[in-house]
Amino acid sequence: MMNDWAGLPATYGDVLRRAMESLFRTFENFSEGTFIVDAEARVVWINKRYAARFGFSDPQQAIGRDCEAVIPNSLMREVVHTGKPILLDIMETDREPLVVTRLPLKDDAGVTVGAVGFALFDELKALTPLFSHYSRVQEELIATRRSLAQARRARYTFGSFVGTSAACLEVKRQARRAAQLESPVLLLGETGTGKELLAHAIHGGSARATQPLVTVNVAAIPDTLLEVEFFGAAPGAYTGADRKGRVGKFELANGGTLFLDEIGDMPLPLQGKLLRVLQDKEFEPLGSNRIVRADVRIIAATSADLPALVAAGRFRADLFYRLNVLTIHAPALRERTSDIEALAYAMLEDLSTQTRSGSHFELQDDALRLLCSYGWPGNVRELRNTLERAVMLSDSERIDARTLAPFLGSAQGGSQRSAVAGATPPVGGQTRTLQAPDVTADAPLESASWSDAMAAFEKRFLCDALRANGGRVIDTANRIGMGRATLYKKIAAYGIEV
Repeated sequence: MMNDWAGLPATYGDVLRRAMESLFRTFENFSEGTFIVDAEARVVWINKRYAARFGFSDPQQAIGRDCEAVIPNSLMREVVHTGKPILLDIMETDREPLVVTRLPLKDDAGVTVGAVGFALFDELKALTPLFSHYSRVQEELIATRRSLAQARRARYTFGSFVGTSAACLEVKRQARRAAQLESPVLLLGETGTGKELLAHAIHGGSARATQPLVTVNVAAIPDTLLEVEFFGAAPGAYTGADRKGRVGKFELANGGTLFLDEIGDMPLPLQGKLLRVLQDKEFEPLGSNRIVRADVRIIAATSADLPALVAAGRFRADLFYRLNVLTIHAPALRERTSDIEALAYAMLEDLSTQTRSGSHFELQDDALRLLCSYGWPGNVRELRNTLERAVMLSDSERIDARTLAPFLGSAQGGSQRSAVAGATPPVGGQTRTLQAPDVTADAPLESASWSDAMAAFEKRFLCDALRANGGRVIDTANRIGMGRATLYKKIAAYGIEV
């Protein structure tokens, strides 16, 4: 291959000149119009078709005029002044719009001495496929952004925290006050008491309501990934990292609220980094020198005893004091039994629209007494689970204690069974004792592991669901919200006869 351009034959220059002339003539012949301006943006040449379009019967009449005097919306002067091309543009005219391209003309020293413009099309139909693709991509992008924004908005309000008991009203009063402030909020309480609901309500009632609400469940993410989840990572920051890098939750929540659920499970090394971000309001993504500002309001929640963790050295005292500014204790359900009826009916109304549209479930008096006498170790979440199972497997819209009893746990032992029995009214003049089932029959609590107990529970649940649907796998899968293939696998794994 020859690299000595000075030694090229003289004919090469001629070929180059002819190529340039041929390219120009090709554009001139096939475009709707061509014209050239000098360094002062005055017209030095225009073809006959283009001149006629703008009212000049003879192209010579346009020579020497400013480009704007010939073509009203011309941007050729901008190309001459900047020396930069405008490769594709739509120029409006008094007739139909034109698709044009404008290129600077430069001398051997690189100085702009003029510009040439080509009107490529006089009908936008030629670009319809391109415009259609662009419009479709734009619509999909807008829809995705709207969907993402919707997903990162508060789903619950203060009205979603159902109840009129003194404990419930006090929690809502504190939460409404927290919504008006910018300080961190610490939500304490047992699992299933509605801490996430309160976090959504506080964000939705705050001045940040139109900004993102981003949630991180600390307990659900491996310790090794938490730092990246929080702060993001630069491209190639670690083995297996995304080539495009990763945006962390702090950056996603900028201007809004970051809800840190189960913060008591956060590893100690990350606690120090979180404290630094809360103090400095800035951080560096993993493997990056880029400083990211973080205008984020923190709402943290935990079911753990944070003071005890601090005393044990498992939670930083300085981070605890930084978070423990506005503290709200979500009460256990057993501490507000007067709210159970309202909660139950609110849940039944929601469940009826999700699982059995058009149904109107009603709790019998004995069912309400049973619900109020139970200790609810799983709190509101357990109450909803119990009602959901009852709705799914009940043949009647009138739910009584007999329907609910099989779904209540045995955490309270004999006292619970007595409550169940007491909730059942006399039948035929005799007292009828309703025994709660032994939910650990397949896996005794004295010896069973957590996984064995959960497997036994799942097997019984699937058996009940299949029985209620006449053994029809497809109907059962739809009713319990499980994929058909997943249900078949579990039937085979548990040896369930269908």
